[in-house]
Amino acid sequence: MTRVVIAAAAAVALCTTAAPAFAAEEADQVVEGQLADSTAYRFVVPTDWNGTVFVNLDFAGGSPSQAQQELIDRGYAYGGTTRNVTGWRLSDAVENQIEALDAFTAAVGEPERTIAMGNSMGGMIAATTGELHPDRIDGVLAGCGGLSGTVSQWNQKLDTVYVLARLLDPEGTLPVEDVPADIESARGAWLARLAEAQQAPEGRARIALAAAIGQLPAWSQSIADPDRRDVESYQAAWYGALAGDPLPYIGQAMSSRHTSTVVFGGMPSWNTGIDYVEQLRKASAESRHVVADLYKAAGLSLDEDLATVNAGERVEADPAAVERFAASYEFTGEISVPTVTLNNVGDQISTVAQQQEYEERVRRAGNASLLRQTYVASAGHCNFTAAETLAATELLLDRLDTGHWRSAVASQLNRAAEELDMGDARFIMYQPDRFNR
Repeated sequence: MTRVVIAAAAAVALCTTAAPAFAAEEADQVVEGQLADSTAYRFVVPTDWNGTVFVNLDFAGGSPSQAQQELIDRGYAYGGTTRNVTGWRLSDAVENQIEALDAFTAAVGEPERTIAMGNSMGGMIAATTGELHPDRIDGVLAGCGGLSGTVSQWNQKLDTVYVLARLLDPEGTLPVEDVPADIESARGAWLARLAEAQQAPEGRARIALAAAIGQLPAWSQSIADPDRRDVESYQAAWYGALAGDPLPYIGQAMSSRHTSTVVFGGMPSWNTGIDYVEQLRKASAESRHVVADLYKAAGLSLDEDLATVNAGERVEADPAAVERFAASYEFTGEISVPTVTLNNVGDQISTVAQQQEYEERVRRAGNASLLRQTYVASAGHCNFTAAETLAATELLLDRLDTGHWRSAVASQLNRAAEELDMGDARFIMYQPDRFNR
């Protein structure tokens, strides 16, 4: 189903006086409809379309963002679908991007260039679409997506919740893998237990241990980039990311765990065979020092707590669910189009260490020359300004125009963002910790 909507047709104002006639400005063309699975799609095509189209998982779900509208105003077509029907069925969402592009082409004509773009799950879909359909996609901008892949990122989230449960809930009253349909109740129970633990030195030390093993960012919306020598502030930032900020890590761990288990027909994560002493050893030296200092201050034995965690009954995966989850998608690094990633280092949902795993897979596949990763100094999920998003987009567009990457150093990205006067410019040179799961 496709229809083309002209929001305001060109008109000539006629009058009987001697005043001149004025032609109304021709409006953007809107191409919209529904795909075969009933997913909505919508594209906005400016009258001076330059032949490039962006496709985004979430575009049809609302009005264009400031950055998207700026691209439209520059002559780019922008459009996409919604995640409402596909949800965590990521492979279906990818095929919807291609079906939406087919509808766009049928209505408007073959684009000269197509860019997959998106944030969060949309970032995963953009990167996956570019990897699987290089015949249709010329470039990718993947923002704040879990680019270690589906299975690995949720194994790491399991580690975080499992450690918390073993140390803060020895009675086993809080959900870890079997999250009930009443997600709000599960989320509320976890938040209450974590808030209680945060009031005591022992609880703060144990929260820090789980955060270090799960590679949560020690950034929160009230404490950005704390000095590791100030262990209390560092731990408070961890707690903010875990439970204190809007969209807390533990809340998303409950809601998406329930959804993924239902969608894939079983538990797609496991920690059988995982040694949590080794997992802490894989954490950054900075975070290990903070954990050690907090345990010493609380009068606790870190070795005893790690032994308690290791002695717990493990979570076993459903092999068929793992296979279905992996199919929806585990990245291979086999990219063949220019790809830019955009992440903020304090993202508590798509933790930034996953970008190291994505970069490593791309490098091992021999495709490092096609990838540029950019980082922004902010906390919160996908917390970018329009200026930062556009600066990353311009980096990709320049690569597509010239065949060469211009420098992606932070100072130059910040200058490009500042010239836009559309919000803060906070790019930094950053190397994420090695992904440990």
